[in-house]
Amino acid sequence: MSSAILTSKPMRDAGTLTRPAFSMPAQACDSHVHVFEAAAKYPSVETPHYTLPDGSLEKLRRMTEVLALPRFVIVQPSYYGTDNRCMLDALSAAGTRARGVAMVGENCADEELNAMHLRGVRALRLDLFLRSGWPTADIIAYIEDCVRRTQAIGWHVQFYTPGWVVRDLLPFLAGLDADFVIDHMGYMLESDGLTHTDFDRLIDVIRGGRGWIKLSAPYRLAKDGNFERLKPMARAIIEAAPDRVIWGSDWPHIPEGGKDTGALLNLLSDWAPDAEARKRILVSNPARLFKFEE
Repeated sequence: MSSAILTSKPMRDAGTLTRPAFSMPAQACDSHVHVFEAAAKYPSVETPHYTLPDGSLEKLRRMTEVLALPRFVIVQPSYYGTDNRCMLDALSAAGTRARGVAMVGENCADEELNAMHLRGVRALRLDLFLRSGWPTADIIAYIEDCVRRTQAIGWHVQFYTPGWVVRDLLPFLAGLDADFVIDHMGYMLESDGLTHTDFDRLIDVIRGGRGWIKLSAPYRLAKDGNFERLKPMARAIIEAAPDRVIWGSDWPHIPEGGKDTGALLNLLSDWAPDAEARKRILVSNPARLFKFEE
């Protein structure tokens, strides 16, 4: 990732968002959002990749009301590192409509994981951008250790990772006997040297294993805004694992807070034209993965 610190822009007012172009199913879930609050209470890591985003829980609530997304999953951002207090406090305030994904250090005690479980956390986020310089064998050992810890508490792991790390991990992931989620459609950027063949191999691994894919942050893949070219990828993902696909807005769209979250949601009308497929992606799949029915 670039060492330049990005300037986070103000959030778009929720009242101006494009409304859903399809009938939203009850209990629809945005499976990938972040929350940021006052710096005086929640300090960032020493060198964040971006300035404090304009993404408070109150603004998130307004967005989810406008777009009929009563459930959401708050993912710990790199901005706070392994200090999960902001995410945990947001979970406590949001109640049973929310779940969380934490990031922890290697010395995090099991008691701390259990305490986070009681507050709604159901997964660990593994920042493989941070570890992308490690040998593949070391990354695998790190994943295996995290999987052991999450399986003991009934959680899963989520990979925030560059696509070329995904590519190198595919032989390992094919045999991983645990639920895992790959963010941002695999993050396989052509600019990083990834090919259609690499994506096809990813699809084969997802189809035959226990992997989940998150349809999120299309603007991180199609940086030119041409989302049409992502449609074959999205449809291939949905076809390969219809019961292991979830959708996330990546709100507040760091650093571009002015993005239209409703327009991003409406991509599903083209990627998953069938209403039952959308219901799985927005309701039943995240409900099962994040245990909303507990």
